[in-house]
Amino acid sequence: MSEFASVLRSWRERVRPEAVGLPGGPGRRTRGLRREELAALAGVSVDYVVRLEQGRATHPSAQLLGALATALRLTTAERDHLYRAAGSAPPAHGLVPRHITPGVQRLVDRLGDVPLAVFTAAHDLLLWNTLWATIDGDPLQRTALERNVVWRHFLRGHDGIEWDAVHDEEFARDLVADLRSAVGRYPADRDLADLVSRLRRDSPEFERRWDSAHIAEHRSSRKRVQTPVGAIEVDCDVLSVPGGDLRVVVYTTAPGTPDADRLDLLRVMGLQDLAPGGAESRER
Repeated sequence: MSEFASVLRSWRERVRPEAVGLPGGPGRRTRGLRREELAALAGVSVDYVVRLEQGRATHPSAQLLGALATALRLTTAERDHLYRAAGSAPPAHGLVPRHITPGVQRLVDRLGDVPLAVFTAAHDLLLWNTLWATIDGDPLQRTALERNVVWRHFLRGHDGIEWDAVHDEEFARDLVADLRSAVGRYPADRDLADLVSRLRRDSPEFERRWDSAHIAEHRSSRKRVQTPVGAIEVDCDVLSVPGGDLRVVVYTTAPGTPDADRLDLLRVMGLQDLAPGGAESRER
C-alpha cells in the first residue's frame, strides 16, 4: 500500500462522524467516516475514494487534495504531508492560505446559532453555516468569483444590506485597503493579482480607491440586513485566525431585542429551507 493510500485511510478512520455533522452511534461498523461520507464531504465519487485508498488512482489534483484535507480535518502539517505523499507540492507559503484548520472548523460547528462564515485574506468565501446562507443567500448558487466579497461589493452592489453613507464609505475604503495589504503579503499569488487587475479594469470606483494607496484592515461594523422575516440589525465582527491569515465573520444581535427574536425565527426557517448537516465548505 502506498503512503498516500495508507494515510488517507488512517485519517478517514480517525474522524468521528459527529465531528462533521453526521450521525454516529453504536450501530456503525466502520471506524470513523465511511468512504461514501468522505466522498460526499470532498465532492468526489465513492468509487474514486475507493481507488485512492487501494492505490489504483494516482496523481489526484491539488483541488481534490485541498478538499480531502478539509474534509479530514487535517492540520497544516498533515495537509502538506498528504500533498507530498500524492506526489504534489504543498501550497506555497507565498500564496493566500485557504486551508481550514481543525480549530476553525470546530468554531464554525459550535457557533451554529449565529450567522458565521470564513474568508481568505483575499476575501474569498471558504466556509459558512446554514444561518449565514439563510441571510446572505446560498453561496453554492454563485460562481467562485461571485463569492468574493470585494468583487460583489464593487461589481454587484450590496442588495439586502443597509448602512448609512459614512459606513458605506468606510466599508468600501477598508475593503480595498485590506486587499492591498494582502497583495503585499502574497506578491506571488497569481489569482490575487488577477482579481485586483480585473477589479481595477471593471470598477472605476475600485480603481479610484486603489490609487489612493490607503492601508488598513477591515473593521467591525453594524448593518441592517433584509431577510424573509424582516430587517435585522446585526453587529458584524471580523476575527483573525493566527497563523492561517483567515477571517471569521460573525453576525450577532443584542439579546432581548426584536432583532434577536427575528434572528431566532430565521434560524428555524433556514433549517427548514436549507439542507441540514452543519457547515458547508466548497473550494471550486
